[in-house]
Amino acid sequence: MRNKSKTNENYLDYIPKKSSKISTKYKEEGTIQLIVPRDSILERAVRKIFFTPDSYKIDLDEFGSFIWENIDGEKTVYQIAELLKNEFGDRAEPLYDRLIKFMVILENNKFISISNKDRKS
Repeated sequence: MRNKSKTNENYLDYIPKKSSKISTKYKEEGTIQLIVPRDSILERAVRKIFFTPDSYKIDLDEFGSFIWENIDGEKTVYQIAELLKNEFGDRAEPLYDRLIKFMVILENNKFISISNKDRKS
């Protein structure tokens, strides 16, 4: 039999922190546009060959913009969820599923890093 070690870590206790490479632009509608640089060696080569832009832009909706605004390197995912619930009420449901999926997408794309509040990285 395998011996599985259990962890008591909860994703809601994690603290997201924005990447310093990502810049933002506030749009007229009140939403945020993320500006992501294309600065890897491969991307720089492709830019020179195909004359592609040096960054790409991602438009966030009102929920994503609100979440992005509240990622400050101090608040936990749970605290951001509570703020989201207070701001949008039932419109944010299913709250935790949506928020965690969004955070995972941001983390997978290296727009944020997530650390445990007990051991910040």
